[in-house]
Amino acid sequence: MFSLYGYQDIFLEGAWLTLQVALLSLVLSVALGLLAALAKLSHSTILTSIATLYTTIIRGIPDLILMLLIFFGGQLLINDMSYNLNEWLNETITGYYPNHEWTAYLPEYIDISPYFAGIVTIGFIFGAYMAETFRGAILSVDKGQLEAATAYGMNKYKRFFRVMFPQMMRHALPGLGNNWLVLLKTTALVSIIGLQDMVKIAGDASGSTQKPFTFYLVVALIFLFYTAVSTTALKWAERKYSIQTR
Repeated sequence: MFSLYGYQDIFLEGAWLTLQVALLSLVLSVALGLLAALAKLSHSTILTSIATLYTTIIRGIPDLILMLLIFFGGQLLINDMSYNLNEWLNETITGYYPNHEWTAYLPEYIDISPYFAGIVTIGFIFGAYMAETFRGAILSVDKGQLEAATAYGMNKYKRFFRVMFPQMMRHALPGLGNNWLVLLKTTALVSIIGLQDMVKIAGDASGSTQKPFTFYLVVALIFLFYTAVSTTALKWAERKYSIQTR
């Protein structure tokens, strides 16, 4: 008989945590992707250069390496900055008050949450992929319709939300859906930075019970379930946004 050896509840918690990380990362990546796409299409050389550099670097480095760099490297950088700022504050204050003793104005050690780090890292990575998806979708919108909206007296915000966004989403949905499915599977990487997601739980459980196939099979089935639900939702969204073309 199939059994999870008492790990059922913690597995459900890990599956819910994985879904949270995926959804919050998606929100962040979509926001970054839109900003980067608009920056690439802007007339500002500085904004275009920054967005191009961002997408080029992110798409050229493996996700695992970026995860390790941002989590461990970012934590070291933040703590070094905190220490140096404390030293500068003490030196500055000592110049006015010679008897001043060293004080840590900022925390001596800042421990970044793996949950927060995982969301930020995955969102930052997939923001680069979303940028290219949105850039292509924006370029696919007929410029004549935007000119007509301007002629009707719409400001740039109304033009974007009433004309640009609905048509852009119709072109972006296939790429957006593909990025979401890859992002969902990429959440498995957060286990390497210590987050108790279902992959980390499966690893711990298989080590204590010597049943790795059982636990990793459950992880695979949960991911498959998430993917099936996502695919169904994406098909519904594609039908909704393609009403005008049918």
